[in-house]
Amino acid sequence: MRDDEIKRIAEEVANILRGTGLGTAPYKYSMPGDSVSIGTAGKVFQRPLVNAPSAQAPQTPKKCSASGDCRLEENTCSSTCQNCNPLKSYTAQQVKEMGVERVSFCNPDQSSNSIAGMIDHTLLKANATQEEVGKLCEEARKYRFASVCVNPGYVAMSARLLKGSCVKVCTVIGFPLGSTTPTVKAIEARDAIANGAEEIDMVINIGALKSGNDHMVLEDIKAVREATRGRVLKVIIETSYLTRDEKIRACKMAKQAGADFVKTSTGFGSGGATVDDVALMREVVGPDMGVKASGGIKDAKAAQDLIKAGATRLGTSASIAIVSGGQAVKGQY
Repeated sequence: MRDDEIKRIAEEVANILRGTGLGTAPYKYSMPGDSVSIGTAGKVFQRPLVNAPSAQAPQTPKKCSASGDCRLEENTCSSTCQNCNPLKSYTAQQVKEMGVERVSFCNPDQSSNSIAGMIDHTLLKANATQEEVGKLCEEARKYRFASVCVNPGYVAMSARLLKGSCVKVCTVIGFPLGSTTPTVKAIEARDAIANGAEEIDMVINIGALKSGNDHMVLEDIKAVREATRGRVLKVIIETSYLTRDEKIRACKMAKQAGADFVKTSTGFGSGGATVDDVALMREVVGPDMGVKASGGIKDAKAAQDLIKAGATRLGTSASIAIVSGGQAVKGQY
């Protein structure tokens, strides 16, 4: 089906939704604040693209019951859910000391462990096929990973495959070089969200940072933050290219711009996550901001070392090896 046919069908669906009272704003193409949003993949959302005023009163969260389950699209689980297994690898005090934010999950596969809920199960290679992305999503459901991290072209597909699960869809913006303009990054982020992305990992303008043009770097992050209000934003600083001072400046700007995480690497640079870099990033951003370690995380020991250093999220394609205690196969991210 041609792109123009997809857009025509999507607009007809949007018109139908407006006619039923589920959408009231005139059709716009992936713009924030619309009650009907349409991405390039033709996916239609009745919710606003980003935080928009709502005439409806906020709903009271459901309490966990005998049928409570975090696998439902509307989470009914709570800390008292009888289906939740205790953390297997660490005590509660150890987890608290690490500053971990997302580790709890219901009904995990028997091979899973507490690290699973911290992992973005990743497939970002240029030649990734639909079949491989489908397998990625199936594995993420099985092991209860925090998200799948895929290229923007696979966001809509991943969102469909993961609908109704607790696994989020994450994608990358300005990837892997970070050298596109703030406007392009913002548009790319809005389109990804309209297609179903819930988390955005953006690459900073690395050349601008190394040139000492901090204003350009900050404005770049701010543009994507504005485009992703209501979604999780992670800022990739590509530590392997940076000096200590540049790492500190990048982290401070990400925090100033209101990002949710700083992230070490794309996995396509000259190096990946290190314990020293994660510890430095944690020191700079403090306890209230996330730190994502990515690139070169091959086994459970490496993952645990990075968590102890301050990482609250891990990006890796060796996810299953990590949660099962095995070794990654050659070539994994």
